[in-house]
Amino acid sequence: MLESAFPSNRPALATEEALQARRNSLVDLGRHYPHRKWAFMLGLMLTLSVGLSFVFCRGCAVWSEEFLVTFGYNFCYTTGLWLANGFPSEWLNRRVDWTIQPIKRFLITLAMSLVLSLIVIFIVTTGFNVLHHHQSWRSITWRPFVMPLLITVVVSLFMHSRSFLLSWRDATTQAERLQKENAQAQADSLRRQLDPHFLFNSLNALTSLVEENDPARATRFIRQLSQVYRYVLDSQDQEVVPLSDEMRFVEAYLFLQRTRLGEGVQVEMTVPAAALETLLVPPLAVQLLLENALKHNATSQRDPLQIRIALDAQARTLTVSNTRRPRRLPDGESTGLGLKNLRARYAFLTSQPVQVQESATEFGVVLPVLELR
Repeated sequence: MLESAFPSNRPALATEEALQARRNSLVDLGRHYPHRKWAFMLGLMLTLSVGLSFVFCRGCAVWSEEFLVTFGYNFCYTTGLWLANGFPSEWLNRRVDWTIQPIKRFLITLAMSLVLSLIVIFIVTTGFNVLHHHQSWRSITWRPFVMPLLITVVVSLFMHSRSFLLSWRDATTQAERLQKENAQAQADSLRRQLDPHFLFNSLNALTSLVEENDPARATRFIRQLSQVYRYVLDSQDQEVVPLSDEMRFVEAYLFLQRTRLGEGVQVEMTVPAAALETLLVPPLAVQLLLENALKHNATSQRDPLQIRIALDAQARTLTVSNTRRPRRLPDGESTGLGLKNLRARYAFLTSQPVQVQESATEFGVVLPVLELR
């Protein structure tokens, strides 16, 4: 099975780092709770407390002891209930996932809200009755707790529902955006692979083989060219393909390029065969990096372009690097969308980023590989 780094059933990296990244992202479910806005919430609590004081202490002078005690009582209530129902929700976001266990999360949230609210109500009510009104704590009954607790439950459920729905909306919007970007990236990538320049160059190389009267190499060239285009067409509707299929395609693609460029390109591949069948990559991902290396760098027999493809099975990464031989490109030949589209495709599949490693003499891209379990 494929372990997913998102709530949807998308393939993703089966690593603790990816799972931890997903857990950390769930903390954002609490970003719609207003308790994070300290200045706003304290101002709101003050305003609400003053308003309640005028309601419960009608006719009291503003600076009278009775009004100030009522205000203090209301402020302790509102602030305590705000804190008791706000920050525990963030703690829960890191431990109980709304998207996986919604019923359990709802019941835990409701129970925690009731317990913490009851504690706040008990402390505030008992404190004022004992310390200010000088009543015995044994005289405290359950009746003063009922109405504040009911009001707290209603307000708390409203805030939890609002935050959850807004966060769910954001997650849905992000998923739709990533899906569109992925579809666009796939379409752009496939259009680039079927670019007439690639076919034109390949046909020129084939013509040279025919003119050199080398039927064996010409036959192999045709077969490899056919394999390249068959793979492109077969994979255009797939989000991921086995790394073994991608590497066979890469070998066919490199054969075509080496036939055309000769010793101007040297490729070193370190890819253990044992790991190929269980690992996945987006189709044409490796080929896109090879195409970029050939497009942006000069090749020559004296100073060949060195390309290395290395798989780190333990780290679940595939690195494609090349020596830098910069060459000037005609206007419009380089759009700069290759890596951007590749990142968009990976963002749709996993939380692990595509990394660029660049120096004065070398350029490399590290691709996460997905695991089939």
